[in-house]
Amino acid sequence: MNKKDAFTLIELLVVIAIIAILAGLLLPALAKAKSKGQHTVCVSNLKQLDLAWILYANDFDDNLVWNDLTASGSGWVRGIIDYNPSNPHNTNIDGLMDPKYAKLAPYTQTPGIYRCPGDKSTVKSGGRISPRVRSVSLSQAMNSRNDWLSFLTKRKYHVFRKLSDINVMGHSNAYNFITEHPDSINFGDLAVAMNDNIDPNKIHIIDYPASNHNGAGTISFADGHVETRKWIDARTTPPVSNKSIPLVIPSPNNMDMIFLSSKASVSHH
Repeated sequence: MNKKDAFTLIELLVVIAIIAILAGLLLPALAKAKSKGQHTVCVSNLKQLDLAWILYANDFDDNLVWNDLTASGSGWVRGIIDYNPSNPHNTNIDGLMDPKYAKLAPYTQTPGIYRCPGDKSTVKSGGRISPRVRSVSLSQAMNSRNDWLSFLTKRKYHVFRKLSDINVMGHSNAYNFITEHPDSINFGDLAVAMNDNIDPNKIHIIDYPASNHNGAGTISFADGHVETRKWIDARTTPPVSNKSIPLVIPSPNNMDMIFLSSKASVSHH
């Protein structure tokens, strides 16, 4: 090579610097595009689950699918999700796709819709690190036992057993499926302690919603529409630590919990 054709050290450093600048500009844009794509998939997943939930009620005389709160029963899904390496429900899709246990399975067809693509939590099982099979929970007000709705107010709230029961608060106002925080998820439900007309200082977080999409979660409603919810209180969005966190935590004046309460149920008058 002619000496005049060779790169000088300065020219090489300039080229490297330009590449570094371009990478610095492009990588955040690519990361943002990836995040937006994951969120789009998450919204689509909840739309499909909502449709399955509605179709089930249409096929079963308006009765909603049971929202089971045990490890061995059957409901919309079966089992408990946690970080216990000996818990088979973490990685076994039978709890999602076997119709003997999972009553929505004939309507969903694919296990992928039960997991948020932004959920990066894993569990170590049998020497392997694997993603867990479910990120989504169903409102405890949707045909489950009432463990937490009355926890703070001691008043009676509607637990919806039939699709038509939801008319009392409006299908577009009643939340249904929701992505749950990876360190909070356990049974098939997400529980909310109703906090209408109480001292805001007494508000609690029972279960934590997910914030997998830049601080936002995904939430569906009984009419089939899906929303992105940007949580505004830092206490609602603890970082994911790949270990279960304490639940039923006082969270005074938490506006996110006020929102979830307003979308969970209404009291009996």
